[in-house]
Amino acid sequence: MPRKIFKKYMPDQHKLREHRSLRWLGEHLHNPNLWHLTRKSVSRAFFIGVFCAFLPIPGQMFVAAALAFWLAGNLAVSIGLVWLTNPITIPPIFYFTYRIGAWLLDDRVREGVAFHWDLASLQSEISAIWWPLLLGSLVCGIILSTISYFAIRWFWIWHVNRSWRKRGERRSRLRRKRH
Repeated sequence: MPRKIFKKYMPDQHKLREHRSLRWLGEHLHNPNLWHLTRKSVSRAFFIGVFCAFLPIPGQMFVAAALAFWLAGNLAVSIGLVWLTNPITIPPIFYFTYRIGAWLLDDRVREGVAFHWDLASLQSEISAIWWPLLLGSLVCGIILSTISYFAIRWFWIWHVNRSWRKRGERRSRLRRKRH
């Protein structure tokens, strides 16, 4: 089952519950729905994690954790998927989302701008690219998280059906050998 695939990479829930820095979550962290590996909880976690990965904000993991609590998605999978955007992948992903947002807003893409590392330059560039970046990130996040949600649901069903089919084939071979 796909559960075995995910379980292999999951952190131990008992260790996380007892972790000193997570104690402030109290009883919320003891909710078993946050740890179950079911088709529904994992597909929700993929939706949450991929969506939050595309948010151009600091603290994406906190947003993913809050959404996992609220939507009953698997907490560890939700938070782990946020790392799709990491220091290596952030520049190309956010450049792509900026381009998508600029295209949707029918805004001119800012290329080859001389950038200086001072506060005034930083503020002017951020204010110029903020709306296209945010819109492109939200659109890409919604589209890709929806695709991942349905892809995981389909994969889970396909994997379970394949396991049942293999199990039935093994049983029929055993019956033929006995007779």
